[in-house]
Amino acid sequence: MAFVTQHQIQKFHEDGFLVLEHFFTAEECDSMRNQIQKIVAEMEVPPHCRTEFSTKEDEQLQAQVQGSSDYFLTSGDKIRFFFEKGVLDEKGNFLIPKEKSVSKIGHALHAYDPVFKQITHSSKVQELGRKLGLERPVVVQSMYIFKQPGIGGEVTPHQDATFLHTEPLGRVLGFWIALEDATQENGCLWFIPGSHTSGITRRMVRAPSGTSTCVEFVGSEPGYNDSQFIPLPVSKGGLILIHGEVVHKSELNSSESSRHVFTFHVMEAKGTSWSKENWLQPTPELPFPSLYT
Repeated sequence: MAFVTQHQIQKFHEDGFLVLEHFFTAEECDSMRNQIQKIVAEMEVPPHCRTEFSTKEDEQLQAQVQGSSDYFLTSGDKIRFFFEKGVLDEKGNFLIPKEKSVSKIGHALHAYDPVFKQITHSSKVQELGRKLGLERPVVVQSMYIFKQPGIGGEVTPHQDATFLHTEPLGRVLGFWIALEDATQENGCLWFIPGSHTSGITRRMVRAPSGTSTCVEFVGSEPGYNDSQFIPLPVSKGGLILIHGEVVHKSELNSSESSRHVFTFHVMEAKGTSWSKENWLQPTPELPFPSLYT
């Protein structure tokens, strides 16, 4: 694995992100891509559950009205499918081949698929967690993100803690693995360095029962200047560590190359409370597993 220095760990604490090139081998990346091809080939999603994925607030809420609220809310302990914008007609039928329409698969690949489980709990991930000082890290969710050629949608500026809230803050960490080269052309991540030090201004919470959507937003996302962001292209096999409060985004993929990623989030459970208002909740079937098992 890539050796992690104390200087790099200090940079992570200063910037809110860290790139570790060549953390995973090409063979490990290819094993994940091959496995996801099998999962997509067997994909069966009822039309009324087919939901277009977006990070824009109005589109998120609209998707929950149009799609199945339960399909999203109960995806924390399952493997479920979410689609790019514009790939479904008004009845939920695919307008393009289904394998080209998927935006992401979430949120429990780390628990139920042997390939992704092995990667998540690999010895080098565990070693990195210990070097970061994580004492009781648990895995709260995982996603496979496709960023399809030509239609892979933008991910607007956001903080992961908006969706995965803890008390105190600062206890959520993202592991973002490039399974292909992530470039500015195909939608690499962009960050505002140091933006993890100012807390959060917006939260997505479960809506009260009886409302038209399953989630709602409290607070608002501030405006950001594009000049504040720096791009973080990374090669196949590279890992980006993402602090839960750092502001980041990605642009539309207008290239002819996809940008496949496997990502999972870890919470330091020692001295931490997981918000009962979060959309994602542990279940008896799937309590948050230890990263170190």
